[in-house]
Amino acid sequence: MDVILLERITRLGQMGDVVRVRDGYARNFLLPQGKALRATDGNRKRFESERTHLEARNLERKQEAEAVAAKLNGQSFVVVRQAGETGQLYGSVTTRDLAEAMETGGFSVARNQVALNQPIKTIGLHTVTIMLHPEVEASVTLNVARSEDEAERQARGEDLTAPETETAEETAETEAPATAEESPAAAVEG
Repeated sequence: MDVILLERITRLGQMGDVVRVRDGYARNFLLPQGKALRATDGNRKRFESERTHLEARNLERKQEAEAVAAKLNGQSFVVVRQAGETGQLYGSVTTRDLAEAMETGGFSVARNQVALNQPIKTIGLHTVTIMLHPEVEASVTLNVARSEDEAERQARGEDLTAPETETAEETAETEAPATAEESPAAAVEG
């Protein structure tokens, strides 16, 4: 199906472009969301008459998104989840969780604006892109931890997924006496 884009769509085209898309994509997403019109002669004339209005509305939305991006860029949000000793979460952190964390932080972001390719399944600091407008994006840090205390430690730069330093010292101590015991036995045999 051929459609006329009413706004910039990533990996598809710019406003005013006539592009061929799959029927389901047009019927289920582009047309109901108001992002495109069917490419008929009547709609082409309608688009050309409304083009200046659409460009002005797009520019206004872009400026609003840039203002929000300036405030949002570099912000850090904490999500507390249960996790095992290795740092593997028992569940996962999804776009809904991040949108809720940002809302409690004072930012209004919809779930579909969070660009998370796959759910987060480990504790740690994760950088997530927020698409505020097709041409404006912001980057935030998501701090996933088992508790608020761990979140603060992670924010300072501590790696909570690394094995404890005591276990490395204990293995060094157990190996040293074993080599000392072997050397007298080797001297007796020799």
